[in-house]
Amino acid sequence: MKLFGWWTGIRRPMRYAIAAMAGVVVGLGAYVARVSEAASYLSDDPRACINCHIMFPEYATWKHSSHANVANCNDCHVPHNNVVSKYYFKAKDGLRHSAMFTLRMEPQVIHTIPASRKVIQQNCLRCHANVMQDVVNLGHKDQSRSCTDCHREVPHGRVHSLSSTPNAAVPELSPLTPDWIRALDKQKAAD
Repeated sequence: MKLFGWWTGIRRPMRYAIAAMAGVVVGLGAYVARVSEAASYLSDDPRACINCHIMFPEYATWKHSSHANVANCNDCHVPHNNVVSKYYFKAKDGLRHSAMFTLRMEPQVIHTIPASRKVIQQNCLRCHANVMQDVVNLGHKDQSRSCTDCHREVPHGRVHSLSSTPNAAVPELSPLTPDWIRALDKQKAAD
């Protein structure tokens, strides 16, 4: 019982306040996890990438590319050397994205950061190692260049902004408002 001795030393009203605050923090955390669809980021489903509306052009252009049949977003954009580095990279990149979107710092035109460019290059080589020998045989021996120096429009084409793919067909997003609140809104509108 010594484990919780510190708890019994706190006055009862303060314990209630601490418990209530902990409940609020846990509740808000669960709500944010639900609204952000946090569990979807553990999967390799490309639709997880469009939880943020700013990724619609990238999703739409990938969906109509030759890569859509053989690769998902994570095949190109996260490391594949082991599970730990894959999920560490996803978590680090996801936290950066969520901070940028929360603070409204997202750019109109999305560009990869150096760490992502390195991962993308490794994944190009991982999947296309068989053609790399042909590239070397053709005289392209400059190892300092990346695949995207020449193939920058693979698989996303010319994506410049949200307006670059105005008619892109993307999956419909589920509403964030719980059903019971939408039902109350409909009932109020009917009255």
